[in-house]
Amino acid sequence: MAAKKKKKAAKKAAKKPAKKPAKKAAAKKPAKKAAAKKPKVKRTPNAAFMKAMTPSAELAAVVGGSAMPRTEITKRLWAYIRKNNLQDSQNRRNINADDKLKAVFKKSVVNMFEMTKLVAKHLS
Repeated sequence: MAAKKKKKAAKKAAKKPAKKPAKKAAAKKPAKKAAAKKPKVKRTPNAAFMKAMTPSAELAAVVGGSAMPRTEITKRLWAYIRKNNLQDSQNRRNINADDKLKAVFKKSVVNMFEMTKLVAKHLS
């Protein structure tokens, strides 16, 4: 019987797979090459924005009476709003119009996104 036990033990040992070799440490990946940088091209302003527009009398009381581009009118309008602290403290998107701006906007509270639409009506 001892011989049978030895044979069975030998068979079990043969069935077991051999130990796998230890994994090698992962090779370091080469650093990615930086993409070739494109030279910066200076953007040319859109001619429609740079065209001088004449403000109406109501808008001229806020931004000035001379003809100027839309971009300059918007800058001066925002400077007026900040100077007179007309931006709503709770909702910064809203502008609380004073007497001069009510003549332009035709309402007391205006959202900053609709402001440009209302100002466009006063430009020619």
